[in-house]
Amino acid sequence: MSKPRDERQDDLFRPALDGIINLEHPLVRLAGEIDWAFLDRRFGSVCRAGSGQPPLPTRLVAGLFILKHMHDLSDEVLCARWLENPYFQYFCGEVTFRHEPPFDRSSLTRWRQRLGEAELVALLQESLSVAHKTGALATRDLERVVVDTTVQPKAIAHPTDARLMHRALVKLVVLARKEGVPLRQSYLRLAKRAAIMVGRYVHAHQFKRARRQLKFLRTRLGRVIRDIDRRIEGDPERQDRFRSLLGLARRVRAQDQRQRGQKVYALHAPEVECIGKGKARAPYEFGCKVSVATPVTKPRGGQFVLHAKALHGNPFDGHTLGPVIADMTRLTGVEPRRIHVDKGYRGHNHPNRFKVWISGQPRRVTAIIRREMRRRAAVEPVIGHLKAEHRMDRNHLKDRDGDRANAVLAAAGYNFRLLIRWLGRLLRALFLAFVYRTPTTLPA
Repeated sequence: MSKPRDERQDDLFRPALDGIINLEHPLVRLAGEIDWAFLDRRFGSVCRAGSGQPPLPTRLVAGLFILKHMHDLSDEVLCARWLENPYFQYFCGEVTFRHEPPFDRSSLTRWRQRLGEAELVALLQESLSVAHKTGALATRDLERVVVDTTVQPKAIAHPTDARLMHRALVKLVVLARKEGVPLRQSYLRLAKRAAIMVGRYVHAHQFKRARRQLKFLRTRLGRVIRDIDRRIEGDPERQDRFRSLLGLARRVRAQDQRQRGQKVYALHAPEVECIGKGKARAPYEFGCKVSVATPVTKPRGGQFVLHAKALHGNPFDGHTLGPVIADMTRLTGVEPRRIHVDKGYRGHNHPNRFKVWISGQPRRVTAIIRREMRRRAAVEPVIGHLKAEHRMDRNHLKDRDGDRANAVLAAAGYNFRLLIRWLGRLLRALFLAFVYRTPTTLPA
C-alpha cells in the first residue's frame, strides 16, 4: 500500500470554499486551530510505501472521524451530511465544493481497522492541545483530576439461553448449506417454535414447561453439532471454516446461568462481558468497562475528557488506577497532584497513595480538598454526554479493537464539541466588546 497523498487544488471553474462560507464560523476557526500535520504523521504511520492505490488523505479521514463522533452520526448519515454541508467539506480540507464524495462509506471501516488505539489517541491529544491554546483549558486543570469507570454497552440483543442456542443452530445450518455439507435434519422449524415457547412460558411463570423446551433446544443443537462433525471429518479446509462457529456453539450449549467465568453473550460478539454496577434500573450491562478522567476543577471551556480507555476482562476498579494515571500523564505531559475517586477504588494500585483521595475519606482533608471532593460527581454528567451524544451508549464497532477505538473517538468527539461551543462564545464576546466599547474622545 502506498502512502496517502493530498493533491487537492483550486478549480478554475468553481468558486473556492473560503469565498462562499463564513470564515468566522466556529467549525472554520476550529479547522484553523488543529495541527493537521501532527495528525498526518500519526495516521500516516500505519501506511507503508509500495504498490497500490493511495489511501484517502489523512486530514479527510481525521476530519470525518471528528465530525462523526462530534454530531453522533452513522457512517451513512455522515456521508450524506458531508456531501451537502460546505463547512464539513472545508473542515476536511476540501478547496472547492464537491458534488460527489471522494470516498466510500466502507473507507471509514477500513481506516478504523487499519488504525489502532495508539493512533486514534492522537485525536484526543490534539483536542486537549487546541483547548490549551485557545484558553479553554489551563495547566492547573490537569493537575487535579477525577477518575471513574462506566460500562460501554455493545450492540447486542439481551442474551438468553434460548435465544443463544437458537441462533447457534441457525448459523450452523446456514453455514452448512453454504459449504455444501448435507445434514440429516436441520430442526429449523422446531427450534424456532421452541425458542418462542420458552419466552411465553417464562412470561406466564410456567418454568417447568420452559425448562422442557430449553432442554429440547439443547438436544437439537447437540445433534446438529455432532452431525456436522461427522460430515467434515477428514476435510481440513471445512474443519477450518467451521472451527470458530462450532467452538462457540459448544460453549453456548454447555453454559448455564449458574456457571462462573466468561460466558458467550452474543455469537457475533463473543468478547462481550457481563458487568454489574449496582444500578436498580440496569442490574447487568453487556459490553466492556471504560475508564474516564476529567478535571475536578471548573475549566473555562467545560469539563474536558483528559483520558478514556476501554478495559477488558472486567477488572477491579482499583487495579486500573495506576495504569490509567500513567497513560494520562504520557498523554497530557502533566502529572496529577491530586486524584479523586469513589469508594470503588479502595485498595487501588497507584504507587503514591497520598495523591489519591477516596470519597468519604475523613483524614487529612483540608477545606480546599473537601471542596474538590464535592466536585468529584462532575464526572457523572460527562459520562452521560459521552453515552447520549457521542456514540458510547451502544457500540457498533467489531471486536475488542472496536471497543477501544469507540471509547477514544467518543471522548475526542465530546472534546471537539466543547471547543466548538467555546470558540462560538469567544466570537460573541469579541463582537459584543467591539459593538459596546466606549468611544474615545480625541484631544482638540
